[in-house]
Amino acid sequence: MTKLGIGLKMATLTLATALTTTLAPAGAQAHGGGHDGHGNSGKNFPAVVQLPNGFRPEGIAIRGKTAYFGSLADGDIHAVNLRTGKGAVVSQGPGTPSVGLKIDKRDRLFVAGGPAGNARVVDVRTGAILKTYQFTTGASFINDVAFVGRTAWFTDSSNPVLYGVPLGRHGTLPDASAVITLPLTGDYVHQAGFNLNGITPTPDGRAILAVQTSTGLLFRIDPKTGIAKTVDLGGYALTNGDGLLTLDRTLYVVQNQSNLVAVFRLNHRGTSGVLEKTLTNPDFDVPTTIAKFGRWLYLPNARFSTTPTPDTTYTAVRVRR
Repeated sequence: MTKLGIGLKMATLTLATALTTTLAPAGAQAHGGGHDGHGNSGKNFPAVVQLPNGFRPEGIAIRGKTAYFGSLADGDIHAVNLRTGKGAVVSQGPGTPSVGLKIDKRDRLFVAGGPAGNARVVDVRTGAILKTYQFTTGASFINDVAFVGRTAWFTDSSNPVLYGVPLGRHGTLPDASAVITLPLTGDYVHQAGFNLNGITPTPDGRAILAVQTSTGLLFRIDPKTGIAKTVDLGGYALTNGDGLLTLDRTLYVVQNQSNLVAVFRLNHRGTSGVLEKTLTNPDFDVPTTIAKFGRWLYLPNARFSTTPTPDTTYTAVRVRR
């Protein structure tokens, strides 16, 4: 499948026209009971979503029936209607990777910039970049993002810090001077290789959970102090730990090279958890991150064990949660 919308300059009018019949309105909300708000359980939606050849997906965010994927190749944001499987590029990338993604209620996509050391905020309705935050100019890998309270927190897999973008009243985007650099202390020990990766709020919303890929440990981090405490998972090692998702007291942890998702029941504060089950699928090929749609979870296949070429095929896979 080739990229839809190649060559578009993403002018607002052109974008709106191109996507009117392809993508669901971004503001349409999915509702409980496994339905998307229009009487659909999702079971008749494509179980495998085709992404553009050569796209190299990593992050995913879902709003309504629209899933947004970020490209490690060039940073493009590709939107797909989960009902039809059709998609298009809604924001052209800066030529550097788009890694973890989260979307807010204002249809703004917060994008981790990987080795560029930055994050940007994209209006998915127009494709416009609303803000770019340069966290660091040194060696870094800004990997994933989560909303905890009124702050968008980003992990850096190369440095023992978190970066926070505190949102103002009514979600106002702050100036760069307001960005928080939070050094990590406590139980956290920085390692060679990939460190903090996926990030998500604790069930009570008061703290941050983040997985350290190099050790398989999960940490509960105080966003005020940076003190990290190891979460007791009963001895379960989160080997190849990547994207995280909390839904009430359920924590989903993607273990990328292991091709599975570990599912835990956490206590309210997120200090301990019990493994309930693991999820896998024959169509998994190194899934990285995870997002919810009704009773389903969608995961992009990064295919890290496959040498990427412009013709390499990529997909996202749906599993029952």
